[in-house]
Amino acid sequence: MPKALVFLTNGFEEMETVAPVDFLRRAGVEVTLAAVGQGNDLHATGRNKMVLRADTTLADAAEDTYDLVVVPGGPGHAALRVNEAVLGIIRRHAQAGAYVAAICAGPTVLLSAGVLEGRAYTAHFSVAEELPGLRDDSVVQDGKIITSRGAGTAHTFALALVEAVCGKEAAQKVAAATCLAPGG
Repeated sequence: MPKALVFLTNGFEEMETVAPVDFLRRAGVEVTLAAVGQGNDLHATGRNKMVLRADTTLADAAEDTYDLVVVPGGPGHAALRVNEAVLGIIRRHAQAGAYVAAICAGPTVLLSAGVLEGRAYTAHFSVAEELPGLRDDSVVQDGKIITSRGAGTAHTFALALVEAVCGKEAAQKVAAATCLAPGG
């Protein structure tokens, strides 16, 4: 069974976090939602005041190996960009050939981790100055780096993650089960 790690910190964007976790779990992926920067507190409050409970802390999840690492966007991305444990996990997994994905402002975390150089990517327009050369596509995959634009593309992004780690047939099943039209 594939394994995925999704970072959760205060200020996370709700749709960009929940859609990937939901779709990946529907596809049978073992998803670990890891609380970042809250000590032992597993709860985080999103940008729209939704409170989620992580499965574990980042410290407890950090040593495991995952097939996919996901960085949600939202104002919380700023805390992820300066967290050396987060950046180290991203670097380690990218170097090992795992999928690394980010949505909205999340690609700036990939930039800070040093894994975007020479790659095609997209992100939210609000970070375009930091990430010149953004593509206008909803989702961009360059090798094992997958990026997406924002909350409005969260379902398309989530489906791309399912396809990456579980295959096209699994992605089609999740799309059908959730009434998501082909192409998002």
